[in-house]
Formats: sequence, C-alpha cells, structure tokens
Amino acid sequence: MVLKAFFPTCCASADSGLLVGRWVPEQSSAVILAVVHFPFIPIQVKELLAQVHKASQVQVAVLGTWCHRQQEPEESLGHFLEGLGAIFSHDPWLQLCREKGTRFWSCKATYHQLQGTPTEDQVMLIFYDQRKLLLSWLHPPAALPDCQAGDSAASTGGLADIFDTVARSEVLFRNDQFDEGPVRLSHWQSEGMEASILVELAKQASGPICLLMTSLLSLLSAASACRLWKLWPLPFIRSKLSTCEQLQHRLKHLSFIFSTEKAQSPMQLMRKANMLVSVILDVALGLLLLSWLHSNNRIGQLANALVPVADYVAEELQHLLQWLMGAPAGLKMNRALDQVLGRFFLYHIHLWISYIHLMSPFIEHILWHVGLSACLGLTVALSILSDIIALLTFHIYCFYVYGARLYCLKIYGLSSLWRLFRGKKWNVLRQRVDSCSYDLDQLRLLVITVQGIIHLLVDFINSLPLYSLGLRLCRPYRLAAGVKFRVLEQEKGRPLRLLMQINPLHYSHVVHTYRLSSCGCHPKHSWGSLCRKLFFGELIYPWRQREDKQD
Repeated sequence: MVLKAFFPTCCASADSGLLVGRWVPEQSSAVILAVVHFPFIPIQVKELLAQVHKASQVQVAVLGTWCHRQQEPEESLGHFLEGLGAIFSHDPWLQLCREKGTRFWSCKATYHQLQGTPTEDQVMLIFYDQRKLLLSWLHPPAALPDCQAGDSAASTGGLADIFDTVARSEVLFRNDQFDEGPVRLSHWQSEGMEASILVELAKQASGPICLLMTSLLSLLSAASACRLWKLWPLPFIRSKLSTCEQLQHRLKHLSFIFSTEKAQSPMQLMRKANMLVSVILDVALGLLLLSWLHSNNRIGQLANALVPVADYVAEELQHLLQWLMGAPAGLKMNRALDQVLGRFFLYHIHLWISYIHLMSPFIEHILWHVGLSACLGLTVALSILSDIIALLTFHIYCFYVYGARLYCLKIYGLSSLWRLFRGKKWNVLRQRVDSCSYDLDQLRLLVITVQGIIHLLVDFINSLPLYSLGLRLCRPYRLAAGVKFRVLEQEKGRPLRLLMQINPLHYSHVVHTYRLSSCGCHPKHSWGSLCRKLFFGELIYPWRQREDKQD
C-alpha cells in the first residue's frame, strides 16, 4: 500500500523535530501541519494538541519525526528520533529525512501495533503551499456546471478532507517565534503573524459602524412598513415603479452587509463581500454622474432640450396619424373608423404636449433632484430615468393598447373566417376585417428596447459579483476548482515527490456561482414572447405581473 504524506513547503528548511498533523484513514493520507522543535516536554506537546483539538474539532496528533541532516550534524539524532515513537504512539509512524549534501529525501511509514513485527509501506511525498491552501476555498463539483458525476466522489472525498483539515487548524498557526510558549513550532506563520495595521483598524471600527448602521436601517425598515404606505393606491404604485423596487433591493443589501451576525460559510462571506463592493461601486458611479451633471450647467442644457424634443416627437406622430387617416400606400380604408381613431389619437397627443409645456418651468428642478438622487447610487438614478421614460411615453402606450385591442379583434375575426371556410360557423365579422398599420407596435417596441437596456444595466450592476471577480484576478488561488500535481523527483529506490498546485476557478464559473440576485418591477420577456404577443395582439405590460395573473 502507498501512503500519501502532504508536507508544507514552508517546513522544508525547518529544524529537526516532530511532525504534527492529521491522519485521514479513508484516503490513507497524512496531512502534516507543523513541526515541533527541540527542546520540548512530551506532556506539553500533548496538552497543546488537546487544546487545538478542542478549538478546531480536528484530530491533531504526532504523526512521526522530521530529520534535517543539513542542519543537524549529530549522527545519533536519527536514533533519538526513532525512539520517540514509543512516547507518541501512532500507526503508521512516519519518518521523513532530508539527506545531507544532496537533494534527495527519504520517507518511511512503519506499523507496530497491527502485526508483531514492524512493517514498512511506501510513501508518496506531496508538497503544498500551506498559506494558499488555508486561504483558498475548494468549490464542490456540484457548483461547476460542466462537471461529470463520476468525478464528484473522488474530488470531494480526497481533496475536500485536505482543504478542510488545513482550514480548520488555523488555531495551530497562531503561535510564532515571538510567543514565549513552551512549544516551538514551524509553519507558514512561524516567522510572525501576517497582518496589516489598516485591516486591524478596520476590524476594530467595523463593530460600532455595523451597530450604528443596523439601527438606522431598522428605523428605515420600520418607516417603510408603516400602515400609511399600505393605503390604496400606494402599494400598487410602489409595486410598479422601478425606483421603489431598487430602493427596497438596496435596503435588503445594506441590512445584510451591516448585520452583526458572523458569516456561517465561505459562500455567505463571499456573498456579503460581493454586495459590499457592488454598493460601493454603485455609489461611486452615482457620484461621478452627479459631478458630471452639475458641471457646466448640463442640467439646464438637458432641461432646455427636452421640450423641443417632445415637440418634434409630437409633430412626427401627428404627421403619421394624418397619413393613416388618408389613403396610406394607396390602400382603401374605412374612412369613418379612420377619422374616429385618428382624432382620438390626436387628442391624446394634444393632451400630452400640453402637459409637457405645463411642466416645462419645473423640468430643471425635477432633473436637479433626479441628479441629486445619484448619490444613492447609479442604479437608483437609472431606475428613476426608467420611470420618467415610462411616464413620458404613456401616450404611446395608450396608442399601443388601443391598436393592440383592435388588432386582436381582427385576429379573432380571421379565425372566425377560417372556421366559416371549414363550414363550422357563420362569419358575422366579415365586414370588420380591415388592414391595420404596425407603426405603433414598432414605436412601442422601441420604447420597450430602451427601457430594457436601462433595466439590463441596473441588473448588471446589482448582480455582477465584482469582489469574486477581483479576487479571481488578483489572487486566483483563493477560489479553487481543484488541484494539479507536478513531479519533482521520480527515481528508483526513492520516494515519489510531487508538488500540489491549485487550479483556479474559471471566470464563467465564478459568475455562475457568486451571481447576486437581481430585482426589478419590469417584466422579463424573451424576444420570442415579444414577437408572439405583437403578432397575436396580446398586451405587453410595462411592469411585472403577478404569477397567478395571465395577460
């Protein structure tokens, strides 16, 4: 049988001592975590291992001895290390030795308790970077979309135990050379704890900041849950406006970010970090938009350009309706019906343009407050812009509703005519089958496209896992999809030595795994459903409908 010994690269130059780690019998593997150096008292080593086991729930034990002959000239040291197996009994008992003056290693695994005479097994020595393995998180195969089911058991059973052992033994790495403890260890932090002053200050300040923000957010949540907001039609309006949905979405994000509860899993910690980076980037982009709008009087320029644009759109619509009221493309239309519908639509345009001119003195103030809302985030400003577009194009939606209903009646009439042709029913709507222009449908589709682009941008900022992508770009070992092995030494009569390296998670898998939930009151239509509804004359609502409600 071949045993696998996972040895940290940071201990390759350590002084001789005891190998401390965990034995995984299911995988026939020994995960070495640290080296205990001389001098030591056996009872103190056992007490330290008991404390680590109590804190981390990891079966940490003395697995064997480590001999570095390049630093230990005494020939009798090897015999002394072999005698330690009687004090720290463990099967198998590992004996690792780095030979003096060469690059060769010797590894032995001895069993004493199972048979009467000691037996030895071959050992495969696998080196790993302890720091990267501790900071990384191995993603299970179920999280990878293109993973085969047969590879799941081997990956989960073997690598997960190794990653989990190193991650849960963090309490063992808190002792370094500056501690005056009874036991001296070598591991990845034995030269000193890896820390940053700014990070430590942020940790100290995060507690009071989270308490303060939690109190403020609870007050906002209580104010939003007031019974006054439940009076009709406020709930209906709030459910149809993108701004209200985005503010509620951001309130949930902030409540989760500033929660005083500790993250229970790496996935939850990553989700909180992604939300924090998303909110920071959203506010930063909003502040940039705010500074751009308030520089060089751009708000006044936009306000002055809005009324001429509205007049131009109204004039083009009037020309279109007058063309349809005549003989479009030489077609003979129902003149009475054309005149009624044309005047009806012209009256709508007159009301709309009068409303725009009535609001023209206040447009600059409205745009100023909309720009000021960008300090809450770019997504809030885009949501307000989407709602403004929906309100400004409400007359186009009215035209679309009237035209769609008439077109739907025509489709029903054609279906009745087809049934009549087959001899099933008399067609009472034969004289009502007329031609219908699709220009209003095209205009409505253009408005839906513009609003869809804005909603896609809002969802992109809300759902993109920016922190995970940045972590994958700067520190790819933090998001591990698996490992790969590189052969360091393979000679006859010598143990096989491998170097374990981390395979980072692919960018598409990072987005798939850590993508945040998006929100919005806009409907989620595919191009197929849009074309189908336009063809059959079904209404396309500018807001999201309830699941139990059919169009």
